[in-house]
Amino acid sequence: MSFRIAIKGRSEAVVAGMGETILAAALRAGVPYPCGCRSGNCGACKSTLAAGEIEMSPYSDYALSKAEREQGLILACRAVPWSDCEVAWLEADDVAMHPIRHLDCEVIEVGAATHDIRLVRLAIRAGGPFDFSAGQYASVIFAPDRAAAGAGDRRLPPRDFSMANRPGGDVLEFHIRLVPGGAVTPYVAETLAPGERVRVVGPYGNAFYRPRHTGPILAVAGGSGLAPIKSTVEEALARGAQQPIHLYFGARAERDLYLEAHFRALAARHPNLTFVPVLSEPGGPTQRRTGFLSEAIGQDFRDFDGFKAYLAGPPAMVETCTQVLKRRGLARQNCHADAFYTEADKAKLEGGE
Repeated sequence: MSFRIAIKGRSEAVVAGMGETILAAALRAGVPYPCGCRSGNCGACKSTLAAGEIEMSPYSDYALSKAEREQGLILACRAVPWSDCEVAWLEADDVAMHPIRHLDCEVIEVGAATHDIRLVRLAIRAGGPFDFSAGQYASVIFAPDRAAAGAGDRRLPPRDFSMANRPGGDVLEFHIRLVPGGAVTPYVAETLAPGERVRVVGPYGNAFYRPRHTGPILAVAGGSGLAPIKSTVEEALARGAQQPIHLYFGARAERDLYLEAHFRALAARHPNLTFVPVLSEPGGPTQRRTGFLSEAIGQDFRDFDGFKAYLAGPPAMVETCTQVLKRRGLARQNCHADAFYTEADKAKLEGGE
């Protein structure tokens, strides 16, 4: 049994199979449906259910509050239809509509950004052009040719990583943090080398730069969340944005900071950009700001009315910062967050832990 899902603004419905979520059916059909974690915890796929019946799998109250659910909102990644449905994603007039591309890429550089973050650059060899909006991510498959090379079926599973480069061009940049015991990131940290082939599918994500906004911008990055924030800030400046742009970068200690010289040089060239690194566990005397990002932001700003905020990084950081922003007047539609859930995080959430 299957059901038809009509998506506002699209002429053709998608078909969801029995037990398939609305988001999974849309992505399978090539619809660039706004999404993030795909596990009911970030709220990026929040949508209005205009008609039909669905069943919601477990999700976080942070992603969808009880009041929002009572107003008819759903999470597409957790919504399994039980009839034909009609949905409309939020901000339907402000969605990044880029075709999903399947790219064949080649590694051209692997560098150490920090002790546990690798900066990886890939040249697009086939499947382009790759259009995306600053702040989006892609699904990346490393070592796709190992099985074909006689190494057995050891193909690595796909993982989502955000583009750190500005849109345009034939080279993609990713910042990949080592997750000890992970299935993919240890390979990137220890084995990945120039010349290897990599498959990239995307773009995805709804925490992208909105160039029509002319008010102040708050950009908040934790760890490798600097990747999409870097893309967003650089794109805004390249487009000639004149409003104040406040970039906060949170790291544990000195050794976890990276690209500091790059952003200080960028700020020197653009007086409207301020760059503030913050250390949560400095481990010794330091001249830098210390504490949590949410604390630093709360100390520096009293009112976020009229701001756009872009956040990326660990889920706890994203959530605590978002709470501060909302308490200080940031409108829901002006908060664009991408929480970086590991596969272990997702497994725990799926298990209800």
